[in-house]
Amino acid sequence: MTVTLITGANKGLGFETARRLLHLGHTVIIGARNTELGQKAAEHLGARFVQLDVTDDASVARAAQDIEGHEGRLDVLINNAGISGAHREAAQLTGADATEVFNTNVVGIVRVTHAFLPLLQRAAHPLVVNVSSGLGSFALTHDPSRIEGQVIAPLYTASKAAVTMLTTQYARAFPEVRFNAVDPGYTATDLNGHGGPQTVTEGTDAIVALATEGPEAGTGRLIDRFGPLAW
Repeated sequence: MTVTLITGANKGLGFETARRLLHLGHTVIIGARNTELGQKAAEHLGARFVQLDVTDDASVARAAQDIEGHEGRLDVLINNAGISGAHREAAQLTGADATEVFNTNVVGIVRVTHAFLPLLQRAAHPLVVNVSSGLGSFALTHDPSRIEGQVIAPLYTASKAAVTMLTTQYARAFPEVRFNAVDPGYTATDLNGHGGPQTVTEGTDAIVALATEGPEAGTGRLIDRFGPLAW
């Protein structure tokens, strides 16, 4: 049975991904910073919960130890946890604002990947799915016909560009582990005040596709629900 850990899975895209993968037969572990909310989500879905704050080294290390003790390996890691950061004009953004966003969205992925790599390397076909965004795509943010070309959010967009590059670099560094990135698309979640036109099910289509495809599908890719994405 496929053992899958999803970070930031107590709500939104992470929760819906967990629901769908459980339905497909995965053993799903819900990682969440808030213990009460994480346990509630896990109980609702019939998943297992592990407390995991991607900004906290000790929390991530404890989560890895917990999964090593219970499951003994990890087949799929979905780095979903992320924040939008301060909603301010670009001129008002500070170094502290940048540190907050990058610590969660980028450093958090490094922190979690580092801790769980040994467990991934025990799996037959290990896979990491990093949730990026079309807002981090040079091609899409320069296309005025797309929503990505109309958004000004320097820190969030830069962090997601970094996520995609991290993905390609990890894919090259660890050929035995597949690393792929996904753009969920503009989906109605807490991150955007539920303003996106896509449902959370549509927003998780590409995440679920990557998490369930065969090892022959490849590594170092960025996709959305319609296929490969330029970035």
